Amino acid sequence: MTTQSLFTQTRAQGRGTEDPSRRARADHPLWFLLPALAVLAVFFFTPTIYNFVYAFTDWSSFKSAINPVGFSNFVDLLSNGSLLADLRITVTYAVLVAIFQNLFGLALALILERDTHLNRFARVAFFVPVVMSALAVGYIFQAMLKPEGALNAILSGLTGQQVSIAWLGSTTWTILVVALIHSWKWMGLSMLIYLAGLKTINEDLIEAARLDGASWWNTFRNIRFPLLAPAITFNVATALLGSMNGFDIVQATTGGGPGGSTELLNIFIFRTFGQGLFAQATTMSLVLFLMVTLLAFPVIRILRKREEVL
Repeated sequence: MTTQSLFTQTRAQGRGTEDPSRRARADHPLWFLLPALAVLAVFFFTPTIYNFVYAFTDWSSFKSAINPVGFSNFVDLLSNGSLLADLRITVTYAVLVAIFQNLFGLALALILERDTHLNRFARVAFFVPVVMSALAVGYIFQAMLKPEGALNAILSGLTGQQVSIAWLGSTTWTILVVALIHSWKWMGLSMLIYLAGLKTINEDLIEAARLDGASWWNTFRNIRFPLLAPAITFNVATALLGSMNGFDIVQATTGGGPGGSTELLNIFIFRTFGQGLFAQATTMSLVLFLMVTLLAFPVIRILRKREEVL
């Protein structure tokens, strides 16, 4: 037997006696997660940790050194009336978006439930804003809602009179307008979730209710709506979390105005960062994180309990 053949036979025997558990560990799927976990650690976990650290310092563009200051940033912010006002505006905006987005999405799902060619086209049309840039949507509506914009021009043509309403100029109602714009952009996603929930309902239940003489409204209220509980939980959760972290649509449409009536906390943070007050802005972002944790997650927990009851 030659030396080459002996070497080949020895390698083959070595592979045959390899520990199976060791081979399984080498081929474990978790190894494929390492690149994604590395990206997550660098671009998410590390900035989050530094966010907690810098909130307790005096970091700013006006100082060359960063020194710890304890809870003084939190004390200063809590005594700042602007922060409390922006927190109230953010919560109001989030509640309005959650209501409108789910109402629009559920209504569209019920209207477009039947699987026809026209309904399929309409579903795609209503989903298009979801994949559009939020800034683009904001700037489009900002141009349309000007006193000399397209909406007033349409109303002028329909009424035969000159209409010049400042749709984004009211300190009372502008928050409602921007919440409607936000809801319009994302209602297509809520629509798809509700459509998926409606498709999972057993048609035998609906048919039995109809045979018993139940109207469409009674069937929806007593059977279909309770069975949509998982879809409601998902849509309310995404609407609340997304709107509490809202920035782009409001920044593009009003920039926080008029008179700060639509200044969300993220806009306040953005402006504070632009002023070079990095520690204060970091503290505000931490306050926003705590607000989302204390307000949004209890609502989600209540909705999950409702699912368990049903």
